[in-house]
Amino acid sequence: MIPPHLVDQVIQTAVIEDVVGDYVELKKSGSSFRGLSPFTNEKTPSFYVLPEKGIFKCFSSGKGGSVVNFLMELEKYSFPEAIKQLAQRYGIEIEEEEISPEQRAASTERESLIALNAWAQQWFTKELHESKEGKAIALTYFESRGFRPDILKKFNVGYCPDQWESMSVAAQNAGYSKERLLALGLSKDKDGRLWDFFKGRVMFPIRDVTGRFIAFGGRTLRNDKQSAKYFNSPESILYHKGDVLFGIHLAKPAIAKEDRVLLVEGYTDVMAMHQAGIEHVVSSSGTALTDGQIKLVRRYTKNVTVLFDGDEAGIRASLRGVDLLLAEGMNVQVVLFPDGDDPDSFSKKVSSEELKRHIAEEAKDFVAFKMELLSQQAGQDPVKRAEMIHSVMESIAAIPDGIQQGVYLKLASEELGMSEEKLQLEINKIQRLKLVQEQKAAKRDAFRARQSGVQSAPPQGVQVPQNWGDQSAPPPIELGGSDHEMAIDHRTLLERDLIRLLITYGKETLFVDVEPEADDAEEVQAEQPDTTAVPKPEKLEVSFAELMLHQLEENDLPMQDPVCKKIHALFLEALEKGQVPSSLDLLSHQDTSIHQLVTDSTIVKNHVSERWGEVHQIYPARELDQLNKAMMDSMHQLKMNENRQEILRVQEGLIALSAEVDAGDETAIHGMRDLLEKRKLLDAQKREIARYFGSIILP
Repeated sequence: MIPPHLVDQVIQTAVIEDVVGDYVELKKSGSSFRGLSPFTNEKTPSFYVLPEKGIFKCFSSGKGGSVVNFLMELEKYSFPEAIKQLAQRYGIEIEEEEISPEQRAASTERESLIALNAWAQQWFTKELHESKEGKAIALTYFESRGFRPDILKKFNVGYCPDQWESMSVAAQNAGYSKERLLALGLSKDKDGRLWDFFKGRVMFPIRDVTGRFIAFGGRTLRNDKQSAKYFNSPESILYHKGDVLFGIHLAKPAIAKEDRVLLVEGYTDVMAMHQAGIEHVVSSSGTALTDGQIKLVRRYTKNVTVLFDGDEAGIRASLRGVDLLLAEGMNVQVVLFPDGDDPDSFSKKVSSEELKRHIAEEAKDFVAFKMELLSQQAGQDPVKRAEMIHSVMESIAAIPDGIQQGVYLKLASEELGMSEEKLQLEINKIQRLKLVQEQKAAKRDAFRARQSGVQSAPPQGVQVPQNWGDQSAPPPIELGGSDHEMAIDHRTLLERDLIRLLITYGKETLFVDVEPEADDAEEVQAEQPDTTAVPKPEKLEVSFAELMLHQLEENDLPMQDPVCKKIHALFLEALEKGQVPSSLDLLSHQDTSIHQLVTDSTIVKNHVSERWGEVHQIYPARELDQLNKAMMDSMHQLKMNENRQEILRVQEGLIALSAEVDAGDETAIHGMRDLLEKRKLLDAQKREIARYFGSIILP
């Protein structure tokens, strides 16, 4: 268990814009930072980081909270994992307190798997540099490929001996379980005995954006054509290959500096580029480019240069992935290497300066490159030429920006010698076909979901109302919901508005009039018998938090929403010690539902500019200037809600008793009289609340 003072130290030390900047390309926007949401596939930035408050808010997904919350949401960490990750980043030593056997048993599977991968990386690297087999076979292979020792160290490459179980035995001797070795795919089970999945392969550790070892790629050194040249770790809770790019943890600073990423195919391509002094480069690890990998790139830049392998098969494979990049609104260029070279082999033939110059000078716009390439391949063959035109139009149709699409359409018209109108018809046809396919897929998914009883997600491109259930805005009205359910939903919103006031203005100072006690008034009149003046009330200085909690108690208005109840209890506990919790205090709590409510209470997406009054001479009323009224309005709304729920309960009771009253049941008749009397009191209370708001309630 991590002691609370260390949790506070980590949260106060962590710089939220730096941590979030590892995952999102942030741009300064006033006193905050803005970027594209890492949680949704948005095109317009709605993700904000507020450094002075130490929080983030994503308006497209509704998520928000502290830097710890961010890591928990994005990396699926537990609270202790997120704290440990931040502590490691900022060099804070975590000394955990003694934990119970139950707590130890609850230690997450993820932590254990990360530890096992880190151990495996060190073991593979040691085998490469220290074992006789590793030095003779694997190290010689890397040296023959021209890789320097510093690059091998930088990428933590290693070697798994060509023996059936050497790594599996070593891991179990080090205390790692058979189940976790199997879960990560480091070992395979045959007849109850473990064998090494990567035996006889040089190892490329795969790391996530923060640098943790999450998987491995292994290349065979045999010439056996029946054996796959490369193996990757299987999918696990740490590794989803479609969401990972090899080298991203090293490339992030360079991508930000260059505002461009170079995309290559293999592990050694990335290593070779680093050896040449080019670091803004990542690899799809030999797999076809995926939406997840493109979204990862888009966090850092919209500009992509794809470095094609020189062979025709490599080019065709890369072409398929580029349309996905275009569909995400990326600006795509391509570079082709001569004589069938790939980035690795070409970098070994030329100097670093020549390599950089080749990439800069040979970079071509993708659509223009595709037209040139396919035109050469099609020649004068009319069938192949028609296929080529269709392929080019598919790429242009994928571009979401209408103006950019129009520019490419004009270019294609000139290059292909066809009218823009005819090409536009082809684009329209492609887009209609795509839309029909998407609609069919959505219908199929919805049908399958109905058959299985699972609610399906809305199809992409369909606008659905945002769920305001946990935010300060009216919830959606669900058809068929009871009056009680609607009243409870409304109460939750009212309670959250009170808690919002408490969080936002808790430390504000108010002056409250306090009438003198009766004895005090008599003493004043005794000292001044001739005066008829009424004694003036005294001014008492209190915090807004203290006043609100007192009013809630006086009016017997307990919190019912679980999160509101927790925050209310934290304020009560702090006030007993003479303190008022700050947003940062609440964000240090391990309950992430508290973080979400604190963030929603703190960040307002739209607000009046500070210069509005100066420019327009219009000064709107500020909530801060009328806190007492804001609090009393919310409390009376809460009273009205409670009154409404009570009236509903009485009404249901009257309906339930009506049959027994008609039958002459005396007990039921007495019960109905009591309920009618209670209804009269509730109606009177409702009129009293209405008078506060200056409204009239018709009978």
